[in-house]
Amino acid sequence: MIMLPQISEESDVNLLDMESIADKRLGPGILMLSTSMQLIYSDRRAWELCGGIHKSAGKATNGVLPPAVAEMCDEIIKHLHVRTDVKDWEQFRIKRVLGDPSRPVLLCGFGLPEQNGSKSRVLIMIEEIGRRQEAMIDQAKEQFGLTTREITVIENLLKGWTNKEIANELKVTEQTIKEHIKHIMAKTKTTTRTGILVKVLRL
Repeated sequence: MIMLPQISEESDVNLLDMESIADKRLGPGILMLSTSMQLIYSDRRAWELCGGIHKSAGKATNGVLPPAVAEMCDEIIKHLHVRTDVKDWEQFRIKRVLGDPSRPVLLCGFGLPEQNGSKSRVLIMIEEIGRRQEAMIDQAKEQFGLTTREITVIENLLKGWTNKEIANELKVTEQTIKEHIKHIMAKTKTTTRTGILVKVLRL
């Protein structure tokens, strides 16, 4: 686990500007870290959502990054070692969906490169997406021409269920579920289960 240090008073980030961004967005939480995993900025919403991620994993740890968030930071830092152009951040974004299946959370990570690598930054935005889930699924059904059975499969994917668990619920074979997922991927032009959720929920 990675313990996060206190924010440095010498931070080169304008915290007032970051607070302004957070206030306007309301819903998402924001974390900014250095490439050495030093916390530069965080808001209350980010820690509330991190707490929810810990809780969904059966843990009650405060002040510690959830493993999934830490792993995303590590992945971004690795990219920052090779992406040194300051414009690279425009195409550099990583997404993950995790947390309690009934209230899934979207992680959206950005690498903010600087030619001086020591000043490169990792920006993580955390947003609860469960509340808009039903409306997005209804829209996706029409947009991608998904069948009622395919929508049911997607709803179960959102619960974090395996193919076998979905098959048992729908009383079909696991191979049938694999075929449904393959058709959903083709319709949504995605290649992974997470990609399906990101596309359907318009994340």
